[in-house]
Amino acid sequence: MSLNKEDANLKALAPIVTGCAGEVLTADEKALFADHPPAGLILFRRNCVSKNQVADLVASFRERVNWSEAPVLIDQEGGTVARLKAPEWTEFPPAGDFAAQAENDLEQACDAVYQNAFLMGRELAAIGVTVNCAPVMDVPSPECHAFLSGSRTYGTDAHQVTELAEHVCRGLLAAGVTPVMKHIPGHGRGTSDSHKELPQVTADLSALKEIDFAPFRTLSNSDLGNAVWAMGAHIVYTALDADHAATVSGKVIREAVRGSIGFTGVVIADDIGMEALSGTLAERAVETLKAGCDLTLHCSGDFDEMRGVFAALPEISSLSLERMLRAEELRHEFMTDAEAQAERGMVG
Repeated sequence: MSLNKEDANLKALAPIVTGCAGEVLTADEKALFADHPPAGLILFRRNCVSKNQVADLVASFRERVNWSEAPVLIDQEGGTVARLKAPEWTEFPPAGDFAAQAENDLEQACDAVYQNAFLMGRELAAIGVTVNCAPVMDVPSPECHAFLSGSRTYGTDAHQVTELAEHVCRGLLAAGVTPVMKHIPGHGRGTSDSHKELPQVTADLSALKEIDFAPFRTLSNSDLGNAVWAMGAHIVYTALDADHAATVSGKVIREAVRGSIGFTGVVIADDIGMEALSGTLAERAVETLKAGCDLTLHCSGDFDEMRGVFAALPEISSLSLERMLRAEELRHEFMTDAEAQAERGMVG
């Protein structure tokens, strides 16, 4: 998708998805977002009280950045990772429930997880959320840390993970929501929680390519390839770069994410506030972009942190903006196609 004159103002976007402090934008946040419009907003439990309140917050953000379809993200996997809670919203089951179902009947589990994702996507779209940080596509090893392996993954077999994750992506897109594959190129061998420390993965490259990269590679080379985003993992893969986490490693982004996996869509770093990374927040943000991430991510909503990070950022690159706009275009196409198919089914 080529830029046109109507997109000219988007070239001034800062290549960051940011959080905000509360249920409405503060005066300081409004001023910052107007002066340095971020490429997206991410919502957390602190931001979500009611449907009307979230819809108003989303509209306020988009008005401030002067982009009517600016991406608004959320982590709504289901199970323990869900920012929207009952009774205002449906509480959806975790990935592990579908993994267990797939052990007996993969086809039935795929149908179930598609419907689950579609209904989830409908709830998100109704409040203006257009990007969901799901599905988790990591293939957990026996040593995988419990923060990920407990119920957030779709099984321990790469093929099963791929099939279920693909149906999640298609269900979300049918509802008008862009999925985010997590955590590219694979978090499943991490033996520690990257929120707290930097995991080290020592598996050889052939094993990584065969198992860890496989779900991401399959979806990257399908019709979903440019319609989904991918979130990078704060993990060291010694077979690729023993000195840097994947999100700040040009070699990992270039050779694994863009190379072996073949992903050509939007890559967003995991939260730069996680303790896996070192340096100041501004330094971390810049390093993720230098490594080849299209967008960096800052989640805390702390205004002083935000201001420092924003001051260090360049404008978004033309290629990254092209990737974002292409994903947005495809989000609409997948939703329109799904609506047309449903209408034909009703007519028949």
